[in-house]
Amino acid sequence: MIKTLADFYYHQLENNPKKDAFTQKENGEWVSLATQEFVNKANQLSTGLLKLGIKKRDKIAVISNNRTEWHLADLAVQQLGIINVPLYPNITEADYKYILNDSEARMVFISDEAILTKMLNIKTEVPLLEHIYTFNVVEGQKHYSDLLSNEVNLEEIKQLGSLLEETDVATLIYTSGTTGNPKGVMLTHQNFVSNVLGAEECFPMTDNQRSLSFLPLCHVFERMIDYLYIYKSVSIYYAESIEAIGENLKEVKPHIFGTVPRLLEKVYDKIVAKGNDLSGIKKFLFFWALRLGLKYDPIESGGLFYNFKLKIANKIIFNKWREALGGNMMAVAVGGAALQPRLSRVFTAAKIPVLEGYGLTETSPVIAVNSCLPNGMMIGTVGIPLKNLEVKIASDGEILVKGPSVMKGYYNQPELTKEVINEDGFFHTGDIGELVNGKYLKITDRKKEIFKTSGGKYIAPQVMENKFKESRFIEQVMIVGEGEKMPAAFIQPNFLFLEEWCQRKNISFVSAEEIVKVERVVARFQKEVSLLNERFSNFEQIKRFELINHVWTIDSGELTPTLKLKRKNILQKNKELYQKIYG
Repeated sequence: MIKTLADFYYHQLENNPKKDAFTQKENGEWVSLATQEFVNKANQLSTGLLKLGIKKRDKIAVISNNRTEWHLADLAVQQLGIINVPLYPNITEADYKYILNDSEARMVFISDEAILTKMLNIKTEVPLLEHIYTFNVVEGQKHYSDLLSNEVNLEEIKQLGSLLEETDVATLIYTSGTTGNPKGVMLTHQNFVSNVLGAEECFPMTDNQRSLSFLPLCHVFERMIDYLYIYKSVSIYYAESIEAIGENLKEVKPHIFGTVPRLLEKVYDKIVAKGNDLSGIKKFLFFWALRLGLKYDPIESGGLFYNFKLKIANKIIFNKWREALGGNMMAVAVGGAALQPRLSRVFTAAKIPVLEGYGLTETSPVIAVNSCLPNGMMIGTVGIPLKNLEVKIASDGEILVKGPSVMKGYYNQPELTKEVINEDGFFHTGDIGELVNGKYLKITDRKKEIFKTSGGKYIAPQVMENKFKESRFIEQVMIVGEGEKMPAAFIQPNFLFLEEWCQRKNISFVSAEEIVKVERVVARFQKEVSLLNERFSNFEQIKRFELINHVWTIDSGELTPTLKLKRKNILQKNKELYQKIYG
């Protein structure tokens, strides 16, 4: 019986141990750790933590890239009742200081020297932090292997594990903080376990499969899907980096992976760019297949002739798409933000099912997901709510959810918890949505992000932004105009595509700062905006826009670690452009 997070690891050991349970690149070679070796090593680490004086309900932070050691630390702490506090490797020192103090972390595991520098800079301002251990070997610094005890105290580990309750807090996950300080979400063992078991039937997983993991393990989505991999004995391979994903896909040949929409958009853009480089009959067939794929609907059949043509397209064109993703792809799980429906259509048509889901950190995370089950997918929705959850739509359109995967609350913030979980136990998601056909959940916008123009018209920015990003010229866009007479947009161009376009049109430029000021470039974007505007009502249409002269990134503060827009930061940084639009 699965009761705690530690049980997932032992379930694999007892039922289907793997030779390559966890695999990562070391010195250019893929190195695997078998399930038995992994559990043995985790028990050594648990014993070392006990010797260090770490005890139940203490907090240990983990700040690292995705790697085997992340899960080693997780099992080592979970089976002792210690609380795992995972943090992104790329946040600021101020955020580290706030979270480590707020969580009262006694210890931290970190991956490398860059994070060590940040920790040493703030250590004197984090009085409860006693120990820092690294996963990489860093000269003069304690390495996690120093804690691996040769005399494993299995009896004490098992005793402490038996005392764990399902309702004990397993982890504190701090939200990315698009507004104000991050909030520590208290997730229990039951929260995660119920979510993994509730989502299990939605994904086509078997024990002879491999997964590629590259979304941050400190994010609730990747962490939950990793537990599902472990439970189903799917081998986990860790990508070297986001930049190396293309090569790693070819090496690992995974059957499944999780991703966010932005990365899938980039894969699609690269495929289309390669199609554009073709000529003659090859180019004609590529875009013929693409048009077929964009018409695909998993619920309504296109008819015998359409299905016949799609079969041909899969044989001569889409087979190359599958090869680019390793050739074994059974499903791609997508979450974290809104997905363009065209991506679901074309990839699923190409026999790469894109399973878009929806959830929040506070719900561990999956609330609903499209699946490979019969009638389990409706494109344009986030799928069917999990069977162990109750989902309803409030009178103002807000999605409410109740069930075993809803968080225990925000750490040290009982009043804030009361604001989002009502007396009936329903969690207020802050998202607006509807149940299509009474079955499929559709997200229409963020409640807090919907704004009203001075004319009293409501604008749902996410819906518009998602549609605008279908343009090959547009990488990111943010709709603005709260209280103004009309909506407008900040547009960050897809600079790679824009530069290629300029070369084809013999337009010279020196830098990104210069290219966005070129009259022909601005005119081309105006044409693109005008075409996209046709899909919206007159009051929604973008009458004015400004091109941004740099790429929005996590490090520059415009994107959260899950690649969502930090709207307040973007507005603050572009006050002059806002004034230029609205005067």
